[in-house]
Order: sequence, then structure tokens, then C-alpha cells
Amino acid sequence: MVLHYKCPNCGDDMVFDSRSGKLACHSCGQKENIEDFPNEWITAHFSDKEVQEYHCKNCGAILLTDQDTTATVCSFCGAGVVLLDRLSGDLAPVKVIPFTISKEEAMQAFKSWCKGGILTPKGFMNADRIKNITGMYVPFWLYDMKSKAEVNATGTKVRTYTRGDYIYTETKYYDIYREMNLEYMKVPVDASEKMNDELMDKLEPYDYTQLKDFNTPYLTGYIAEKYNFTDKDLLSRIKSRIEQYVGAYIRSTILGYTSIQYKNKRIDIEQKNASYTLLPVWMVYYDYQQSEHTFAMNGQTGKIVGKPPISGKKVAAWFSGIAGTTFLLLKIITWIIGGGF
Repeated sequence: MVLHYKCPNCGDDMVFDSRSGKLACHSCGQKENIEDFPNEWITAHFSDKEVQEYHCKNCGAILLTDQDTTATVCSFCGAGVVLLDRLSGDLAPVKVIPFTISKEEAMQAFKSWCKGGILTPKGFMNADRIKNITGMYVPFWLYDMKSKAEVNATGTKVRTYTRGDYIYTETKYYDIYREMNLEYMKVPVDASEKMNDELMDKLEPYDYTQLKDFNTPYLTGYIAEKYNFTDKDLLSRIKSRIEQYVGAYIRSTILGYTSIQYKNKRIDIEQKNASYTLLPVWMVYYDYQQSEHTFAMNGQTGKIVGKPPISGKKVAAWFSGIAGTTFLLLKIITWIIGGGF
């Protein structure tokens, strides 16, 4: 089933407007509150048969998508469409963070980001080779996790002092014990096999106070993907992240020692809940010197991540500057020691 939202005023297509947070018609300016629309994915019922071909209700064109796409834009008439049967049952998202940054704002922010690269080539800094910029709702699982940690360790405090002609080193040993219960709420892990995990992780943080109950109008005008991995599939990955968080917190409570030797460290982690959520991402594809570079922008905060090309000449000049500054500093120090100033 293909879902279109038509303007009740003029009949043109409506899409989600990131500035107003409403469903908007670009023809007459009509805006509608999304909360007033029924949750289509709740009220609709479908068979389990996978549908590969759809028809645009606006122009009749065939919409060819892969099996993971849940929302797209008709390449013939530009209408935003939602593939409702791919959002039903277990594939129905629970929450969504809507886009707050428009395509124009994303484009301008990316150009400004390119110009700020200290070590990037001049041709890249011009930001005139943007191949495409796509607004995409990426599937994530938001995990609520609880952990219990118990640690036994030995800490040392070393003191060196002089008495007479002798230098003494004093080492004291301390038994350290920590027991704590920690909970982590809404830890995101992307659930799409197409997306680069490193890029998606670096897009954090999102402002989860802006989470909305999912409703299909949020997807209109954007591309959306369904998850490839269940929350159980990604449980080992989220446990690994939580273990790092717990370890960092434990270290923050053991301060003031010269060294710490762990004798026993036990961290137990359990999943409390996982919510299937769609998060907004602008994907930017940039052509530079016959190769494509991919960047991602947090569609809520504007944070940009990715690896820009590096200019070898600028790197060499930068290191030369560091070497020159170091040499000058050494000469000044030598001059001071020798009686200068």
C-alpha cells in the first residue's frame, strides 16, 4: 500500500516541514498538525507477503525500491510516498525524532564546515562538488540497560623524599573495593546493514526530549529504511559499549593513586527495554578528485561527521611551522639561560 498525504485546501502533495514540525503544502502554504492524523501503521492490516513493486498514486509511475525502503520520493513527479505495509507489525517504529534542519540549512552548514578544514585541500574547501544530499530516517534501537559492577583492586601511593645524603622512596598499598548499580537510558545503536556504524555512532548525541510517537506523516518527503537487525541481534554490541561506560565510571571513582592493579572486576549487564526508533540523518555525497566521500549530518543538531581528504602540502607546512616554532623557542631558552633579557 502506497500512502500519499494530499492538501485539503488545494489537493497538492504535502510533506513534513522541519521548521514548523507540521505537514505542509508548498503550493498554498497549508499546514496540518501531525497529531491530528490517525496512526496509519496501527490501524492498517496487511498480509506477510513481501511487495517489491508499487505505483505512485500521484502520477501512476512504478516505484522500484529495495526491500528495506519504507519511505521514498517518486523520481517522476517528486511526490513523497510512504510504503505502509513495510511499517506494520514488528516493523512498526515506536518513536521518531523529526528533522529540525531543512535541506537548504543542511547544505549551507556543510559548505561552512568544508571551509573550516585547516588541513583539507583548497578544492575541497570550496564545497562546490556536492553530488547529492539526502534526508533519511535511519532505524535505530534505543536501549535501556542496567548493570551491576563489583571491583577489587590494589592502589599504590608512592612518595620520594630526601634526608641527608640519601633519597628515599616510600610505597604504600591500599585495598580498593567498589560495588555499584548503574542504569543507562536510550543508548542508540543503528540497525541498518547499509549504514556505516562508525559514522552513525559519531552522530550522537540526539536530544531525546524531542522524541515523538511515530506517525507516518513525519516520513513524507524523506527516505526511510526499516531495520535489518533486531534488538537481540545487536545485544552483544550494546553490551560492549555499556561495559566501556561502566569501566570509565569505575576509574573516575578511583583517584589519587600512583598506580592501580585490578585483582577482580565483574560487570553484569542486562537489557531492560529496546525501542525501535527512527532518527534523522542528512547523508552528503561529495565528489573530489574522481572519488566519492560520504559524510553524515545529525538532522536534529546539525553535527557533521566524516573523513575529509587531507592536503599533503598543508600537512608538511603545518609540521614545518611546528618545527620552526620549537627551534625558535629553544633559541630563546638558551638565550635566557646564557644571560639574555
